[in-house]
Amino acid sequence: MSEYILPVLFVLLFIYCIYKRINTYDHFVKGARGAIKLVVEIFPFIASILIAVALLRVSGITDFLANLLSPIFGLLGIPTELCELVLLRPFTGSGSYGILESIFTTYGADSYISRCACVIMGCSETIFYVATVYISQTKVKKLLYAIPVALFCSLVGTILACLICKVM
Repeated sequence: MSEYILPVLFVLLFIYCIYKRINTYDHFVKGARGAIKLVVEIFPFIASILIAVALLRVSGITDFLANLLSPIFGLLGIPTELCELVLLRPFTGSGSYGILESIFTTYGADSYISRCACVIMGCSETIFYVATVYISQTKVKKLLYAIPVALFCSLVGTILACLICKVM
């Protein structure tokens, strides 16, 4: 049934536009124009985050931090193999998917480590990426409490993900 939802919604929207005498093509072009403007406005913010993540990985800082924090993560119930994923997930989605793929290759898709990694990917967010896009498009510039709370919630979600996967 889910394969029919989008086409049905599209047809219903088209019928509604005909009924209300709305020029759908003009509105579509107007929306596309707005999307291009948005991409141009947020590109510098996104590029800076992607460059920062690449520099962290290439410099070896993420490996150093993963090794440094692995005993703490171990006490929290997070497998040490997932330290780099937990550290990079708040920064980048594509980078964390690359780590997820390497976890699948190394440990197999049905392993405990892979299951934990999948649940972590599903219950966490690219916090700094979202904050960057949000800051670039709003007048709100002070995220004093939002980012630490989001990071704390992401850590709690990670701990619970590993606990649930261990029980299952």
